[in-house]
This record gives sequence, C-alpha cells and structure tokens, in this order.
Amino acid sequence: MKLTISTWNINSVRLRIDQVRRFLDENRPDILCLQETKCPNDKFPLKELQAFGYPFVVHIGQKGYNGVAILSRYPFAETSVMEMCGRQDARHITVTLTQAKAASGITIHNFYVPAGGDIPDVDLNEKFRHKLQFMEELRSWGGRSRPTSAPAILVGDLNVAPLEHDVWSHKQLLDVVSHTPIETAALEELRQEAGWHDAMRLLRPEPEKIYSWWSYRSPDWAAANKGRRLDHIWLSGDLSGTLRGIDVTKETRGWDRPSDHAPVTAVLEL
Repeated sequence: MKLTISTWNINSVRLRIDQVRRFLDENRPDILCLQETKCPNDKFPLKELQAFGYPFVVHIGQKGYNGVAILSRYPFAETSVMEMCGRQDARHITVTLTQAKAASGITIHNFYVPAGGDIPDVDLNEKFRHKLQFMEELRSWGGRSRPTSAPAILVGDLNVAPLEHDVWSHKQLLDVVSHTPIETAALEELRQEAGWHDAMRLLRPEPEKIYSWWSYRSPDWAAANKGRRLDHIWLSGDLSGTLRGIDVTKETRGWDRPSDHAPVTAVLEL
C-alpha cells in the first residue's frame, strides 16, 4: 500500500480553514500534520476538518500560540502528548495507526519546535535559550525512549534549516536564528543519534536547494526566493527504504492569505 503524509505549519487553522480544505481536496494525503494551529481546544474546528474526509483527528492547542494536530483517514491505536521544557504549550502530539493495512503500528510524532526569536544569544534572548533547551530535550528523548526502534515518522516545523543548501544564502544566514551553527549542529546530532533519516535529503540530496518557508516581509517572495527548509519529515530506519517521493507544495505560498510555510509531503510504499 502507499501511505502519504503531509506536514504544514498552517499559522492559524481557523483563519486558514479554506486553505486546508483546498490542499486536502487537491492532494488527498492519508495524513496531515498541522503546526501552529493557534486555537484552544474548545474552539478547534473539529467537525469541519472531519467533513473534509478525515474522520480521525487529534489536537492540542492554546489561544493565540503554538498548537498541533493530526488528521488521518486511518484510525489511531493510541495517542499521547509530551510536555517539553516543563511547559504545557502544545508543541507535540503523537499517534499510532491501526486498521491501516501495512501502515498499522506506525507511530507518528508531530512537533513544533520554538522559533527562537531574533537574537542568537542565550544571554540576551530567552526565546533562543528555550529553543536550544527544547532540542536538548528532544535529544534526551531520542536516547531514552528509542523512538526509531519500531516503525516511526517524525514530522513538523522544526524551525531549523540544517544544511548549507536548505537556505538561500548559507554565508548570509550563519548569524540568523534557524541557521546558526549551534542550532544546525544540535538538530543534526539529535536526528542522527536517534536513528532518524531526513526523508527530503534521502531522495533529493544537496546541492539541490529546497525551501518550505518564505518570509512575509519579502515584497515578492517568489521572485526573491529567499527561503529556508524549516519543515521536515524524518523516517525510522525500517521505513527509509519505503520512501518513493517527497515534495514541497510551493504553490500554497501564493494562495490568498497564505501561511508563510508550504506543506511537505512524503509518499511511502509499504
């Protein structure tokens, strides 16, 4: 069977519910993981999303910030949430698929890593300190819980562009939060130590430049194309050989009232 999974920082699920519907109508992934839903649980548009053909939905959120959700055409055997850095700030949710043919038993982790503010200095910027602490906790979780010891997929807005060709200008962004050496090293180390495989770069290695985020501040984002690859899909080792395709749906960035992120979608053949 083929399993398609998409990840998208939607930047407010209620504000962009029409964009979610359009993306699902046009692409029909089996699973859609959303970040930055910016929606408290009692205001989450559950029935609307289920009506798009995704009856199985889990979500956790809060007013105005953060929030993650998973929409699926297949049921879940179990769900759970991790609190990171001692905060209940809705940055992780996980499910394990069931009654999904060959996909049964696959665990999906959906993360929203803190952006980190504008100043890459832990003494001057508490948000940057929080980001590094969050990634250190991810690293500890990988070593302690061994999430890749069984079939698993980790997706999300990880807010780091780890490789040279994941940004429009490696040299110009070395001092910019999301591409500083301390962040890129931290993300790659935690990924490799836990045994995750970067799905995008498995099929589309460097030096191909690949982006999933383009700033709202750019007056003509498409022409300038000053992007960063902040959104990721990682596979456990036993799933890495099943990857058949992966792409960024860049056109969503040009839709009316867009998110500044575009969906990333992977296709597995199980």
